[in-house]
Amino acid sequence: MSRAFVKDDDGDTPEVLPELPQSTHPNYVTPRGLGALRGRMAAVAARLDAMKTSEQDALSQQSERAALERELRYLSARVANAIEVDLAKQPHDRVAFGATVTVDTDEGEQRWQIVGEDESDAEHGLVSYVSPLATALLGARVGDEVRWQRPAGDVTIEVVAIAYL
Repeated sequence: MSRAFVKDDDGDTPEVLPELPQSTHPNYVTPRGLGALRGRMAAVAARLDAMKTSEQDALSQQSERAALERELRYLSARVANAIEVDLAKQPHDRVAFGATVTVDTDEGEQRWQIVGEDESDAEHGLVSYVSPLATALLGARVGDEVRWQRPAGDVTIEVVAIAYL
């Protein structure tokens, strides 16, 4: 095959990265979650600004800059589409978005807070409102038993306490 009409990559063209996927779910956030999103956005913007004023070789920073610009577009969209939920207005007698729920399982008591997708961190007890655990808990009241459908097998858990912190 002739290579006469094929343009070789000379390294001058900026790397085109695919956009980070946006969730199809509404972007509900707690006040803390919205603050964290804004903080991440400000940090990325500051890093980009520092790169623009840097005297380092622009070609060597091209890949990092493209990734930061993509992340900034993603975070800007997440903040623009954020629906901040006032936890004080949530129903205190049942589990809803933002609730910190204490449950009793065969493994003992566990505590989870139901938060937005960007804020979720299971290791720290923060679960997304679209997760199987949150889906099972939403609408439950103290004393209710719900079925948590897990990949490792279904578990019945009892709601022991509900708080909005």
